[in-house]
Amino acid sequence: MASKKTGIIIGVAAAGVAAVGLAGLGVRWSPPFGQGDSHFLPLTHISTSSIFAPPPGGPLSFADIFEKVSPAVVQIEVTSHIDPSKVPGPPGLFNQAPPDNGGGDDGGDDSSGAGKDGKPKGPKAESAGSGFFISADGYITTNNHVVENADEIEVTLKDGRKLPAKIIGRDEATDLAVIKVEGTNFPYVDFENSAKPRVGDWVLAVGNPFGLGGTATAGIVSAYGRDLGDSFVDFIQIDAPINRGNSGGPTFDIYGRVIGVNSEIFSPSGGSVGIGFAIPADVADNITKALIKGGKITRGYLGATIQNVTPEVADSLGMSGQKGALVAELTPGGPAQKAGVQPEDVIVELDGHPVGSSTELTRLVGETQSGEIIHLKIIRGGKPRMIEVRSGVRPSESQLAQSEAGGDDGSNAPDSPAAKAPSILGLTLAPIDPASRAKLDLPPTLKGALVIAVDGASDAAEKGLRAGDVIDYADQHAVDSPKDVVASVAVVKKEGLGSILLGVRREGHTLFVPIKIDDK
Repeated sequence: MASKKTGIIIGVAAAGVAAVGLAGLGVRWSPPFGQGDSHFLPLTHISTSSIFAPPPGGPLSFADIFEKVSPAVVQIEVTSHIDPSKVPGPPGLFNQAPPDNGGGDDGGDDSSGAGKDGKPKGPKAESAGSGFFISADGYITTNNHVVENADEIEVTLKDGRKLPAKIIGRDEATDLAVIKVEGTNFPYVDFENSAKPRVGDWVLAVGNPFGLGGTATAGIVSAYGRDLGDSFVDFIQIDAPINRGNSGGPTFDIYGRVIGVNSEIFSPSGGSVGIGFAIPADVADNITKALIKGGKITRGYLGATIQNVTPEVADSLGMSGQKGALVAELTPGGPAQKAGVQPEDVIVELDGHPVGSSTELTRLVGETQSGEIIHLKIIRGGKPRMIEVRSGVRPSESQLAQSEAGGDDGSNAPDSPAAKAPSILGLTLAPIDPASRAKLDLPPTLKGALVIAVDGASDAAEKGLRAGDVIDYADQHAVDSPKDVVASVAVVKKEGLGSILLGVRREGHTLFVPIKIDDK
């Protein structure tokens, strides 16, 4: 599978051992009632027709399905160049132009020199994945991660033809892409958006695992609605084996209809352990149509970092049982900040739709159009209120990742003496002085209480707090110094709550964490 996970081939020799064990087990056969005792017979004494007869509704073979759909499935081979900055080795190894030998530009590919655009190129890299025709005129659906860095794409058809392909559009958020080859009358398959298989129904995955070419594997739908952290996809979980190279290939039902696009696996080794994930057909159908039409997907945007309201978070906010999305921080100048949304607001509705989680809110916002007015119902300080936000345009996933990158890992903890600092909740706190601000590269305007030590036996340590973190909110109040944390804990204790919600700032971002209050 052309995936982010590393894969190895395992279990080849084990198959023979399993077969020997099965042949030695035998089966118990019982004669009609009253005609003697049961007998234990080896499998070789039983008719093969009775052994392999499937239960009602189970296919005897997937051969007819495979024969019908496999011509539409293709292998995708990608040539790209590795980013020189990510290549291990001496600095500048791939950033230097080749020596001038007096010759002209022959248009060749020198993997250690500069490209025609003048930018340095890294070494060549080759990868492979899968895809399938969705139209007779050459449009092919695949995964974004198969083709996102491609310099050249070559598609191999079942009949052996090799055709160059170009990218029509990509969508990082759903990991879908559309490429196209020139030609007509290609065999193609359709997405099935309505007759969805049930959990337990048979499915067939077809693709190019480990570069081996057209391969079929069968299994069942194991589950629906798997959230893998990809905010815009509820994955289908299947147990039909998919491996590296299967990415972008189709999952079929027993009628040969596409019910999903293979995308991810769960595996400690990178090889199949029977847990694979496919993008549902309705999502893939909508995205691919939009990519073909315009080449780009746009989504609504709030400009807020959000997290789930867990039972502990709800209790610490004094709203036990409440679900929703907690605002952790706001993008400066973003739509939410301009509208007056604040950190620690809990968003519970969007345009009348209940919000049960941060993922649900992200998807609802993503469905809005830029410039559209969004009506948010929030809870602030225990009281509901309505806020109108004008939706923006969501940046690409790579842009969002870049904005979240950087920061200190917490290993450069300040050297302030713990003996002079207050200790509360298992945290030893200190003011942010100029020395620690410079050492930890903290923004000049950041206020809060600096964590300089954490009691390993405390709930704070169990929740992951560490030296170098900054507490900038406590019990829904901004923190300017350690004494503000101490005061907030005292208030929460007096109110009889068992935990306090702390805003923990690390690597440039704030996350709210409920910390249990020790009565000692």
